Amino acid sequence: MKAAVTTKPGSPEVIELLDKSIPLANKGWVLIKIKAFGLNRSEIFTRKGESPNVEFPRVQGIECVGIVEEDPSGKYKKGQQVASIMGGMGRDFDGSYAEYTLVPEKIVLPFHSELPWVTLGAIPEMFQTVSGSLSQALEVKKNEVLLIRGGTSSIGMLACQLAKHLGLKVISTTRKPEKEQYLKANGADLVIIDNGNIKEIVKNLFPEGVDKVLELIGTRTLKDSLKCIKPRGMVCMTGILGNEWTMKEFTPMGDIPSLGRLTVYMGEAENLQKQSLQQFIDAVESGDIRITVDRAFKLDEIIEAHKYMESNQAKGKIVVQI
Repeated sequence: MKAAVTTKPGSPEVIELLDKSIPLANKGWVLIKIKAFGLNRSEIFTRKGESPNVEFPRVQGIECVGIVEEDPSGKYKKGQQVASIMGGMGRDFDGSYAEYTLVPEKIVLPFHSELPWVTLGAIPEMFQTVSGSLSQALEVKKNEVLLIRGGTSSIGMLACQLAKHLGLKVISTTRKPEKEQYLKANGADLVIIDNGNIKEIVKNLFPEGVDKVLELIGTRTLKDSLKCIKPRGMVCMTGILGNEWTMKEFTPMGDIPSLGRLTVYMGEAENLQKQSLQQFIDAVESGDIRITVDRAFKLDEIIEAHKYMESNQAKGKIVVQI
């Protein structure tokens, strides 16, 4: 099989398209013939050698959609549509940057759909992250005000749609004024041009502050996001679009407002009920939810795809189709 192998830590050029043996299925694992997979920014950190305990060479990729090639347990039939998310994919064991992948049965999620594979490839990790962040971490409720920092990311775009579907008022941010109409077309009630310090703008709009903040930029804007919430409001840090994992000079008693709450979401496949994925795919098929695929690449274009992801040009999900 063809596999895009990250041979060592470094730039996108360290990824090489190589011939590898198809993995042998064994008890407790499922062999998947991959049809498509989404790219995720965490894979940039893994490629650079910044993800802990990752050994090289490694086939990266933390999600995929495809069909079952072999399941020794008989739980899944050959040809059945499935998704696989996280659970060590692309980090502890070889992941989805290949024509086949062997994954633990516990991270396999069955579904059925007539959607194109490119669209399906954009869904698994994005839906798991957004659904978990909103419902499990932030516990959003109808009529609340949600601020999304990093609104033009694929996670931010979907979070806006799901939040509106749940009856929330949504403020989305972007650094680029030309993307304002794009966010409004996606459903945002208000758009703020984000220079890293938006507390005053938010407080002018909502003097008490907002109910919830989905922080996708990360440590660069976290302190400012905490200043935007009302008493008993909550910030959930889910993304690291700002490319900084650690935070300098963070003082909990000073930076977290009184009665404010700060949490993070780092969900796995186990956090996602299998019927939830099917329900979401059904909503996409019916047109209730729109999936934005910015660009689709082929496996032999993986270097170009990584460069594009790092350029921060994407307005939606980047997908690789096999």
